[in-house]
Amino acid sequence: MDKFFKISERGSNVKTEIIAGLTTFFAMAYIIVVNPNQLIGFSFDVPGAGTIWNSVYIASIVAAVIGTLLYALYAKMPFAQACGMGLNSFFFTSFVLPQVISGGDVIKGYQAGLVVILVSGLIFLVLSLTGVRSYIAKAMPDCIKKAIPAGIGLFIAFIGFQNVGIIQPNQYTLVQFVKINGAAWADIAPAIIALVGFLIIAILSKLKVKGAVLIGILATTAIYYLATWQLPAFKMDSVVQPFKDFAQIGITGVFRAESWKNVFSGEMLGSIFSVIMLIVTFCLVDMFDTIGTLYGAASEANMLDENGDPVDIDKSMACDSIATVAGAVCGTSTVTTFVECASGVAAGGRTGLASLVTSLCFAVCLFLSPLASIIPPAATAPALIFVGVLMLKNFSKVDMEDLRSAVPAFLTLVMMPLTYSIANGIGIGAISYVLITLFTGKFKKSDIAVTVIAILFACKFVFGTM
Repeated sequence: MDKFFKISERGSNVKTEIIAGLTTFFAMAYIIVVNPNQLIGFSFDVPGAGTIWNSVYIASIVAAVIGTLLYALYAKMPFAQACGMGLNSFFFTSFVLPQVISGGDVIKGYQAGLVVILVSGLIFLVLSLTGVRSYIAKAMPDCIKKAIPAGIGLFIAFIGFQNVGIIQPNQYTLVQFVKINGAAWADIAPAIIALVGFLIIAILSKLKVKGAVLIGILATTAIYYLATWQLPAFKMDSVVQPFKDFAQIGITGVFRAESWKNVFSGEMLGSIFSVIMLIVTFCLVDMFDTIGTLYGAASEANMLDENGDPVDIDKSMACDSIATVAGAVCGTSTVTTFVECASGVAAGGRTGLASLVTSLCFAVCLFLSPLASIIPPAATAPALIFVGVLMLKNFSKVDMEDLRSAVPAFLTLVMMPLTYSIANGIGIGAISYVLITLFTGKFKKSDIAVTVIAILFACKFVFGTM
């Protein structure tokens, strides 16, 4: 085991890898229930939506197991994959919502969407196997590479703050801090407990306690149930029906001729141009979400090469591509490398053994319904916020004296959380870099690749809907 996963070589041990794998699972396990909710847009009363929910529940877990196992056994990296947040909402608005509004067949819309995901996944795979994706990643300007981990850190922290209501919506300022004065304890308990949990992790980490993140998650879980006078609830729904729906409409969806006809005939998704833009949009978002996550997590794990690129990036890209194809075949939206895996890296994960543990945890959930629901958001949010602290340090490496570096880096940093998209942050940063470089006479042959990226993103922003 040590030789296969290179545990000693990477300065780790089996105990640390197991803890890291569990930490990653607890941090991202919410996707098991959230993803099917997102794909049906919480439209539980729409005919066929319940069937889709059951199918996507199983597909989400199977896809996560496949994607994470690829990282464990092929790339041998401590990363994990699951259905991407944001991409699942885009899936709903593009394929399911139009059927809900028109009173059409939501299952047919769902299966048409799977075809689009499959095509985009096959394109990912070709680009990965030919090395184009890794070339694109390495061609990014150094200032953007350094800003990506920090931007992801802010994005992850923002997700953590939102998940427990520390940051809340406000009709005038868009966001606000949780309102404590006059609020009922039940309403503010998750936010307060999450802040306590964050401090627990920070203190344990300062004291150099091994597994500080996982200990913090478990301790915060105990505090949550004690402070709210609740008992952990196992939501043991029917185990059989989700598998039946998965076999009936999920794993068979992309193999139906009708699904392909609905995509390319113009009857359901509109013109061929609209279909192409959907495919391109999913390609761009998944590609740069993955690139961003890899740079962020690899930086945190000190697994960057002499050029500042993740080690074995070609293998990681291949894992992501194959997982997207597998996810579409299984019946779910785009599978991508999850930003939450950075919490496992922060817990010490350095090898594929951590990913193996994470994938096994997901596999268990196939038969135990949402086992992960025992761990409340109030316990996982502190881990996400703490990871944000760790990843923000990368921004200090940006040359802020040179505005050609400072402006693109700044936009990359802030646009990730503000637009709720890693890909958007990278795209806006790339566009600004190209424009500043062009108009200051600094453009070089090496900037051609980032220029192509900027043009693609500009087209996405103009013609896309995400």
